[in-house]
Amino acid sequence: MEKQNDWWKEAIVYQVYPRSFQDSNGDGTGDLQGIISRLDYIRSLGIDIIWLNPIYASPNDDNGYDISDYRAIMKEFGTMEDFDELLKEVHVRGLKLVLDLVVNHTSDEHPWFKEARKSRNNPYYNYYHWWPVEKEHPAYRPSYFEKSAWQYNPRTRSWYLHYFSRKQPDLNWENPEVRREIYKMMEYWFDKGIDGFRMDSIPLIAKEPEFPPIERRKYPDFFSSYAHGPHLHDYLHEMNREVLRKYDVMTVGEGSAITYKDVAKFVEPEREELNMLYGFGPAEVRNYTTPDSPDSGVPYSLLALKRMFSAWDRAVGNGWPAVYLGNHDQPRMLSRFGNDVPAFREISAKMLATFLLTLRGTPYWFAGDELGMVNPGFGHIEEYRDLATLNQYKEIKRKKGSPERFLETQKQISRDNARTPMQWDSSLYAGFSSVQPWIRVNPDYREWNVAEEEKNPDSVLNYFRKMVAFRKANRALVRGNYTLIEANNPQVYAYWREDDRQKFLIALNFSQYATEFSPGIDGEELETVLGNYTDYRVLGKTNRLRPYEALIFKRR
Repeated sequence: MEKQNDWWKEAIVYQVYPRSFQDSNGDGTGDLQGIISRLDYIRSLGIDIIWLNPIYASPNDDNGYDISDYRAIMKEFGTMEDFDELLKEVHVRGLKLVLDLVVNHTSDEHPWFKEARKSRNNPYYNYYHWWPVEKEHPAYRPSYFEKSAWQYNPRTRSWYLHYFSRKQPDLNWENPEVRREIYKMMEYWFDKGIDGFRMDSIPLIAKEPEFPPIERRKYPDFFSSYAHGPHLHDYLHEMNREVLRKYDVMTVGEGSAITYKDVAKFVEPEREELNMLYGFGPAEVRNYTTPDSPDSGVPYSLLALKRMFSAWDRAVGNGWPAVYLGNHDQPRMLSRFGNDVPAFREISAKMLATFLLTLRGTPYWFAGDELGMVNPGFGHIEEYRDLATLNQYKEIKRKKGSPERFLETQKQISRDNARTPMQWDSSLYAGFSSVQPWIRVNPDYREWNVAEEEKNPDSVLNYFRKMVAFRKANRALVRGNYTLIEANNPQVYAYWREDDRQKFLIALNFSQYATEFSPGIDGEELETVLGNYTDYRVLGKTNRLRPYEALIFKRR
C-alpha cells in the first residue's frame, strides 16, 4: 500500500474511553454499539481520528490494560462483529480509528502467562522476566501500582517482574519469539483496516536482563530508569521495519518516564521508529509546581507550562509534536488548567480549547472536555474504581497515615476524575445508561451535557466546533512555526504561529484576574479574528486581557 505521507499531521484526535462513553445494553458499562450510536455526534465535532482505549479481552484488573487475548473483544464491550461494524461505520463517515497497543505486559490470565508460571521448562516461561530463588532476592524495583515490581511464583520458585499490577506481568522483549508474536498480532489488526496504534508505556519494553540495582544518583525517582533499557530503539526500529512501514497508519507512543531531551530519538523520520510521542509534562507541571507569584491568579506555574510545551516543540527536531492537556490517566483538563468554579468554568474551558487547537502538533482531545466536564469531587473511597487509587489508599491505611488527606488529594489528581460517564442529557444517569453506571456520574450533568449545549450557540461545545473549523481553515495553525513571546509573564501565554502565507498571534490569559499584555508587535497590522468572549477586543500597543480571555490576531 502506498503511504499518504503524513496525513496525521493535519488531524485532530478524539479519545474515547469506551467504558464511559455510551451503554447500549443497560448493564452500566459503555460498549462498542454505544460508540456506534454516537458516531454522528463525534463527526459533528469536526475531528478526524478516534482513539479507543483497550477493547480487548481482559479480566479488568486495570480497566482493560491487562489483556488476556489480543485477538478477542472484551465481553462487556461486545463481539468482534460489533468491532467490525464500528470500524466500517467510522470509515463510512470519513474518520479513522486508532487502537491502544499494550505490549509492555499482558494479563496474568493470558494463555502465555498461564503456561509460563507452571514450570521453568515450559516454552512460555521465557516470554516473561523471572528471577530464580537460587540468585537470592532481586534488587528492589518499585511498581507503579504496588510497593514492589517483583511477585513470587511458588511453582517455578522464582519472582516475575511487573512494573504495574501483579496481575500485569512484563513481557520479555529480549526474546525474539515474543517480538514475532507481537508483530503478527499488530498485522492482524492492520489487515482488519485500523488506522494506527497508540502505544501504551512503550519506552518501558526494554529491560536490563541482569536487573542490577538502580543508580539513584542517575535515576532518583527509580521510574525514569525503566525508560532507558538497552535495545529499546532497536526494537522500535525493528517493529517499524517488520510491520509499520507496510501500512498507511499512524503511531503515537505514550512517553512514560521520557523527557523532552529524548523525544527526537523516537520521532525523527530518519530513525524510522514512531510518528509521535507524548510526555507527561502536563501532569508534572500541575502536580509538582507552585504559582509563579501568589497573586498571579494561576494555581500552578504557567512559566513551567510554557517551558514544557516550548521545549517539546523544539526537541522533536525533524519530527512532529503530539499535544494534549488531558486524557484517561489524568484529571479533567478544565479542573487542572482552567477554573471549574461557576463564574469561570465556561470562559476558561473555551480558553483551553483555543490553546490546544492553536499549538503546533497533532492535538489529542479527551471526550467530554468539549462540554467543559470537570472532576466529580468524589469524597469516599467507595466511589473510586481506579486500581492505583485503591492500592495507595490501602497502603496509607496500613501505614496509619491520613486517609482523609489522601482523599482530598485524589479529588484533584486521581485518574477516575476523567473516567466518569459522558454527559449526554439531563435524564437519569446523564443519558449514558438506563441503570446505575460502573462509576458514578458527575452530579452536575443536568446542566452540563450535550443536549443542553447543542441549544446554545455560545456553549463550550459549539465554541469547540468553531475552533476546530478555524484551525482547519488556516494552514499556519497546523503546519506553521511556533514562537513563544512574553516568556516571563506569569499570567499570559502568548505565541506566534506563522508560515509563508499567514501569521497569527495567540494571547491567552490563564488567570482569574485581568492583566496587561504588551505583544511588542513592531508596527505589524493585526486584526482580531476570534476570541472566547462574545465581544472581541482590538489589538493595541498595550492590551488588557480579561479573566481567562483568549484572543487570536491575524496579520492583515
